[in-house]
Parts: sequence; C-alpha cells; structure tokens
Amino acid sequence: MGKLLKGRNDEYGGVIVHMDDDEPLDTPTFVSSLSSSIALWKQQGKKGVWLRLPIQQANLVEAAIQQGFWYHHAEPHYLMLVYWIPNSAHTLPENATHRLGIGAFLINQNREVLVVQEKGGQHGGTGLWKLPTGAVDEGEDIYAAAVREVKEETGIDSEFVEILAFRQIHKSFFEKSDLFFLCMLRPLSFDIQKQDQEIEAAKWMPFEEYAAQPFVQKYEFLRYLHDICKTKIDGNYTGFSPIPTTTYSVQKSYLYLNSAQAPNRQSKL
Repeated sequence: MGKLLKGRNDEYGGVIVHMDDDEPLDTPTFVSSLSSSIALWKQQGKKGVWLRLPIQQANLVEAAIQQGFWYHHAEPHYLMLVYWIPNSAHTLPENATHRLGIGAFLINQNREVLVVQEKGGQHGGTGLWKLPTGAVDEGEDIYAAAVREVKEETGIDSEFVEILAFRQIHKSFFEKSDLFFLCMLRPLSFDIQKQDQEIEAAKWMPFEEYAAQPFVQKYEFLRYLHDICKTKIDGNYTGFSPIPTTTYSVQKSYLYLNSAQAPNRQSKL
C-alpha cells in the first residue's frame, strides 16, 4: 500500500490535494500513493477529488490521467486535475466561463471625450479613435480596473462614477464568454501621457466627432453605447454605482446599483 497523499476536505464532500513542489515524486511512487488514497476516499464516501500539480511536477500528469483524472484548469504555476469517485454523473463545477472587460468613458468640461488609437489588435493602423479598454485582472474590482486602464493607457488620473451598461457575448476569447462593462469615470487630470507600447495616440476629442466616425456608426452596439453616453451627459440617465458591502463569508465586495433610486444605506465609493 502506497503512502497516502495529503489532502483537506472541501465543503461539498470532496477532497483537495495540493502536491508539494518541494517534494517531487517519481511516477511509480505517485501512482501507488494516488491509488491508495482514492481507495481510502472511496471508503470514506468522498466524491470529487481536486489534484493540484505544481509546474515542477508536470511529469505526473500522464499518470494521473491514466488513473481517471481529467483537466479542469491551468494557471501559470500549476495545473488542476479532477476525479469523480461515485458511479454517477459528476457535479463538479466547471472552470470559469467568462472573462471581464471594461470600456472607460471620460468627458471633460469642454464636452470632449478621452479616446485612443491602438497600435495592435484588429483596430491597429485603422485610424479609429476608441474609448480606452482593457481586461479586469484576477482579484480586481471592476471600478479599479477601469481607473487602472485609463491611467496605464493615457496617464490620466480619474475617479470611478458608474457602470452605464454591460454586454455579454459568447464564444469569444478561447471559446469563453465575455462580459464588457461600459464605465463612466470623472477625470482628475487632463494632461495626456500615452503608453508607448500599445497606444499609437491619445487625445481629447469632441464627443460628436467621436460618435460620427464611420466605424462607430456602422455597428449597432457602438451606436447604442454612444446614445447611452450622450443621455448620461445630458443628465437623463443613471447607471450603477459601487456600494461597499460584505458577503456571507464577511468578505468585502461591491454591490453595483442605481444609487439614485436605491435605499440610502451608506455613502458611495
């Protein structure tokens, strides 16, 4: 009988095994330990097994798959494999299905909107002026991502105001679904210092000139974003502001809501 693998119980009747990257195992020893551990977990009535293999132990992947494990997800420093013990269809949660993106809408007192031209991507070299956009990093709040992206691309300091709207599409980045949040920010500085690596140019452009671009007028989605922004500028639209709150686990989070009509519990961000 092989030495049992160290694991901890999860809250759903399963077990999570974090292989120690400081104690590498050869394949025969790993297979023996894994087989013995699965037999014990089966006796204990366990269900799902989560096997976290550090990149230093990638040599064990094939052996785990031969034992019935399959890929769940991968991160820069580890690969997660899963196994289902009961003789039934598994109920393990799937890997994350969405990525989050933001578009930042900033307008100055002259009714000029902050826009950029990108060096690469599908719009690189086309002359299109677009809103600063970017992806939300892991563990990053939407409002913080919007402020960060604007600062990184244009050097403009800003304050988050509202989420004006969001869009969901499917089969986008590596077949994942995509959530895109249009965020309004209040500029706190106005002197542009563009990022040289990704941004070809950046400037404050009259809002009507931005909206009149043929590319913007061509697509219904972009025309709709323009209409929302214009309605907001004219004071006839209220989006969703972040309100600090806590979850069931007392973890801090932000609830985005229409602050103009919601109960006034505490001040905004």
